[in-house]
Amino acid sequence: MSIDITFPDGRVQSFEQPPTGLQIAQDISPGLAKKAVVLRVGDQYWDLNRPIPTSAKIDIITRDRPEALEVIRHDAAHVLAQAVQELFPGTQITFGPATDTGFYYDFVRDEPFSQDDLEAIEQRMREIVQRDLPIERHVWDREKAIRHFREIGETYKAEWIAEGIGADEEITVYTQGDDWKDLCTGPHLPSTGRLGTAFKLTKLSGAYWRGDKNNAQLQRIYGLAFADDKQLKAHLHMLEEAEKRDHRKLGRQLDLFHFQEEAPGSVFWHAKGWAVFQTLIAYMRSQQQAAGYREVNTPDMMDLELWKRSGHWENYGENMFTTERDEDRILALKPMNCPGHVAVFNQGLRSYRELPFRVAEFGKVHRFEPSGALHGLLRVRSFTQDDAHVFCTREQMHQECINITRLTLDIYKDFGFEDIIVKLSTRPEKRIGADELWDQAESALARALDDLDLEYTVFEGEGAFYGPKLEFVLRDAIGRDWQCGTLQLDFNLPGRLDAEYIGEDSAKHTPIMIHRAMFGSLERFFGILIEHHAGSLPMWLAPVQVQVATIVSDADDYARELCARLLRAGIRAETDLRNEKINLKVREASLAKVPVIAVVGRREAEEGTVALRRLGSKDQTVMSADDALALLADEAKTPAA
Repeated sequence: MSIDITFPDGRVQSFEQPPTGLQIAQDISPGLAKKAVVLRVGDQYWDLNRPIPTSAKIDIITRDRPEALEVIRHDAAHVLAQAVQELFPGTQITFGPATDTGFYYDFVRDEPFSQDDLEAIEQRMREIVQRDLPIERHVWDREKAIRHFREIGETYKAEWIAEGIGADEEITVYTQGDDWKDLCTGPHLPSTGRLGTAFKLTKLSGAYWRGDKNNAQLQRIYGLAFADDKQLKAHLHMLEEAEKRDHRKLGRQLDLFHFQEEAPGSVFWHAKGWAVFQTLIAYMRSQQQAAGYREVNTPDMMDLELWKRSGHWENYGENMFTTERDEDRILALKPMNCPGHVAVFNQGLRSYRELPFRVAEFGKVHRFEPSGALHGLLRVRSFTQDDAHVFCTREQMHQECINITRLTLDIYKDFGFEDIIVKLSTRPEKRIGADELWDQAESALARALDDLDLEYTVFEGEGAFYGPKLEFVLRDAIGRDWQCGTLQLDFNLPGRLDAEYIGEDSAKHTPIMIHRAMFGSLERFFGILIEHHAGSLPMWLAPVQVQVATIVSDADDYARELCARLLRAGIRAETDLRNEKINLKVREASLAKVPVIAVVGRREAEEGTVALRRLGSKDQTVMSADDALALLADEAKTPAA
């Protein structure tokens, strides 16, 4: 019986014996076989040298396709593990997956690895690649696998087979050459030589076996891996740029904020940083008011019973902070604002004429994050959301989704983000509500995006537990992606919390609820802005918009008067009256990323003029103080709603 192989273009080729992907590629052309990385058989990815036993639809994945990267990176992890065990006998291996930009592997070793060790390990990895060792897949009996890994001292592998792999799951082991093997589901390249040279080890960190802090601590080695050297070089350049733009470093340099151990994951805002933070709120407030939102404020702590009724405790309880006193009740710090907004909606009898009912809040929320995951403003435990909820009818839902999406994209443009990726995330495995409601919600979001003629990608299973969502991902100045805004449809929570309105038919109905955040976390958005603009925020956002610097002390009074006028005009201004040379003052103002330096000396004081110098420019423009005030006040305006 022949085996029929169907290609993506519909062409069919028959084989008398089970072919491998590599054989099929070689039959088409030697060039294709050389570029091939992995084979897609149906909806699964297979090794190129694995025989295809039955008729199937296939796709040969070449090195230049995005799907190839995960295999390349996973292979790099295996080559890393082999290099470590060759250099440091007795080291145990655990897990080594691919990541978004590379790979890592977790090791068990008494002595800690050093940065110098990374250089030696990377060199050994390159030697293993040059050996071009064959990589082969083997299916093992479960008991044989457990016994083998125990005998060679790989107790963690043996434990994982016994406790982590289901009884009905196949046990597969991959060998690299004659002497090295690893437990793995694959797929992998045909040989180590196919990995190429586009990889680099980057850093060390700690981890816990199976992600549990109660288990043994492991040593993790991270690396980068790409399809070719050009991609690796570009990524390394981006990392250099990212280091220069690190918001934590710039936050200290610009005196914006700090963190300290007494309040892990919470921000200590300095005056300059708080000024920017308040500007973000004022901007969003004006946008929301123009779009018909009413601003509210709800309690930070609410009874745990409310969170149980809403479903948050069941689905999100491990990330919530609770507190209790002698009173017989437990309160929870809110991780989200939605139950509070439903409580506002529920006050009084609502009519369909009041819908859509739009409420917004700059609500402080608290979510537990492991200490190792905290990262400046980008990953905190306490943060402010520009959170809003729209209660509407099913008929209004589609237009509200369109309105929110348009508003979100317009807002991002005001901050210099033009390249936006839209993701539609569908129902997760852990969720509340009937499948029929999820069908309606997912369809409504997709239709709104189609009507706006927006491109989007569907991410199966990544929605919130109470409804599907849109995610808005911003691409920054150096090509990194940041997920910020969300729009989530919710047919479930209003009913759980008894939200109702009287319809046109005089009957009670449950409203549709739309969860919406555009900045997402203001703290995180601020951090992204700092890195996107490399600390040089647009004039309207800059913590200090104008610095008035004197050339001579005779101009001090005039500088103070000019600064006072700038402040009265709503411009964030400071003076520099130090007895220092003007070049030093200009240089320090430039390091502080002040957009405009207003230089005044004896002549300017006598003539009522000022010399304006822009950040990054050596030129200056002399004009009257009145004209300068008018010009700067216009430039410092917040973008209009």
